[in-house]
Amino acid sequence: MSPQPQAAVGAPLSRVDGRLKVTGKAQYAAEFDVDGVVHAVIVDASIGRGRITSIDTGAAERHPGVVRVIHHGNAPKLPYRDNSGSNNMPGRRLRVFQDDKVLFHGQPVAVVIATTLEAAQHGASLVEVRYDAKQPSTDLHEAEPDQPTTYSRGDAEAGLRIAPVRLDLTYQLGRNHHNPMEPHATIARWDGNKVTVWDKTQWVVGTHDEIAAVFDLPADAVRVINPFVGGGFGSGLRCWPHTIVAALAARVAKRPVKLVLSRKQMYFGTGFRPSYEYRLRLGSDRRGRLSAATHRIDAETSSYETFTEAVMLPGQMLYSMPDVSQAYRTVPLDVNSPIWMRGPGFASASFVIESAMDELAHKLGIDPIELRRRNEPSEDEAKNLPWSTRRLRECYTVGAREFGWDRRNPKPRASRDGDWLIGLGMAAGVYDPGRYPAQAQARLDADGTAVVDAATTDMGPGTYTSQTQVAADALGLAMRAVTFRLGDSLYPATGPHGGSSTMASVGSAVLDACNQVRQQAIKLAVEDRESPLYGVPAGDVVVRGGRLHVQGNPTRGETYKSLLSRNKRTHLEAHGTYAGPPTPERDSYAAYNATFAEVAVDATLGLVRVRRMLGVYDCGRVISPKLADSQALGGIVGGIGTALLEHTVTDHRDGRIVNPSLADYLVPVNADVPEIRAIYLDGEDNSGNALGVKGIGEVVQVGVAAAIGNAVFNATGRRVRELPITAEALL
Repeated sequence: MSPQPQAAVGAPLSRVDGRLKVTGKAQYAAEFDVDGVVHAVIVDASIGRGRITSIDTGAAERHPGVVRVIHHGNAPKLPYRDNSGSNNMPGRRLRVFQDDKVLFHGQPVAVVIATTLEAAQHGASLVEVRYDAKQPSTDLHEAEPDQPTTYSRGDAEAGLRIAPVRLDLTYQLGRNHHNPMEPHATIARWDGNKVTVWDKTQWVVGTHDEIAAVFDLPADAVRVINPFVGGGFGSGLRCWPHTIVAALAARVAKRPVKLVLSRKQMYFGTGFRPSYEYRLRLGSDRRGRLSAATHRIDAETSSYETFTEAVMLPGQMLYSMPDVSQAYRTVPLDVNSPIWMRGPGFASASFVIESAMDELAHKLGIDPIELRRRNEPSEDEAKNLPWSTRRLRECYTVGAREFGWDRRNPKPRASRDGDWLIGLGMAAGVYDPGRYPAQAQARLDADGTAVVDAATTDMGPGTYTSQTQVAADALGLAMRAVTFRLGDSLYPATGPHGGSSTMASVGSAVLDACNQVRQQAIKLAVEDRESPLYGVPAGDVVVRGGRLHVQGNPTRGETYKSLLSRNKRTHLEAHGTYAGPPTPERDSYAAYNATFAEVAVDATLGLVRVRRMLGVYDCGRVISPKLADSQALGGIVGGIGTALLEHTVTDHRDGRIVNPSLADYLVPVNADVPEIRAIYLDGEDNSGNALGVKGIGEVVQVGVAAAIGNAVFNATGRRVRELPITAEALL
């Protein structure tokens, strides 16, 4: 069969939705114009644990414009059917306004509905709630952990006892919040027993299923719409309580309701990357060959749900060693539930493992890259499977050459630029991209244009554009002739938009649907006596620019438009699917990187400035280089935040978050962002999807914090094992 020409895939194209965004025409969840909408504002609990003893809503209800005040004393009881399939966690998810219990500071305890936002905001301030308060438990280091999840191979304790070189290191990783530009928001409207919800979500299907479960509705009674997301980073991977509050308020008020979380409310209304205490003991011989490691990992979760992430996996497969043991304990606290955040689990573990590898390299006098090379495994030793592709050695080689690693002085505090101490550091990164079952629908119309639908999302990586590229090449059309639609639960179902899964999963379904449509058209042409392609073997026909023709003979062919019109066909359509990864697994599938950083540290003040960064990625086939660069830039900037700035602070006396704003929770701004460069190794990984992709959205943040921390050590000689790295730690 002749290969279909590739004109769009691999080209550095601009975003197809870019003009809508820069002109303000892209509609986000809170911006839909719904007739008769009223506004809702949540009243947050002012204690960290206890129960509500009374709620006085009189002043609020008398305030002009206030329509209703709903709380546990007057709210209807909701069924809350089990819905473990839509990213709800083990435990009992928060049930809004269903009882008097307060489980964390900021929990919704009431909602005020009013005709204007200002009236709702003031009305919320007039609600008086009294509590029987208890002392909350919010300190990871003082609470009782759950039973651990464990992994082992060999005998790690015995291996450590006989190891000639041993390290025993404990790391503290601060809590991070996502802080996307767009706040979480929901508009809900009931039409009889059916509800339409415009919601900021990274998974319209998951939100759809949760609303149906909470209100005990049939699937066709719920519709979730979300065409644009103003950043997510994982914060939209489940349906949060405020979405249920909005739907409940709309049903009680019998009017459409808009509810937008304030920036402060996002710190306890949605999830976060949990804080960790991670103790790593590492053993090697004097040449740096790793022999044994033990990992003891404690992470915060809520008292009512158990959140876990893949923090154990890097320690199982990133480096070769015979003896490994791990114990991962969640620590229930009186906080809201965490959620996945960019590079979940892997980003946290990589700081620990890659910092320890740098420390071992320094102790042994071995170059950090050479140490990693000496411990490169030939297969996944945790799964006993071959790699699908694993090109870390090439990442090291390319990165070292392009970054100028040979100019690094291995002696700490040896390089200066005036008052600044200069250091270079690097780290390896790995991420296991998600692959979820997905569906897509493709329709080719008689005018030669196509529409492709899938219920996925675009929180910023460019889903609209990349899926259009795949569809355009599969159909043999120009990009402008293809419209890709997403963000509606009425479209064919897909998995969550996260975990670097969308290109492999949704893209494969789009490719399948469009390939089927193209083959339908080819079959129609070669069997049509009036077609120039009549009698040509179907495998010899390709499509380019909307014109079917014989491979190698462009003059013999015809357009989609002429073919369909002559055959009186208004359209051709097909339903595409992607089944997910093969079962059982045939190989170990992951994306990899080598990240390099140069920092300058003020010798007197301890201030850290990142001067330049480079990421080299083994991420399979790159569908859109311009979008990939956007992802790499964003991931590295996020890693700079984790390394140097971001830290959610809790007052353990009452469970209150003390820095819930962008004035006090520091994130990188333009002045913090250095020269950044990304390099993608050529190649494909066809083990798990037809596109040969691995996904790049997560791996770009993994290892960034470690590379910066290692550079700080090279600059100062000070090893910091706590994130974020602050000036105080370097003085």
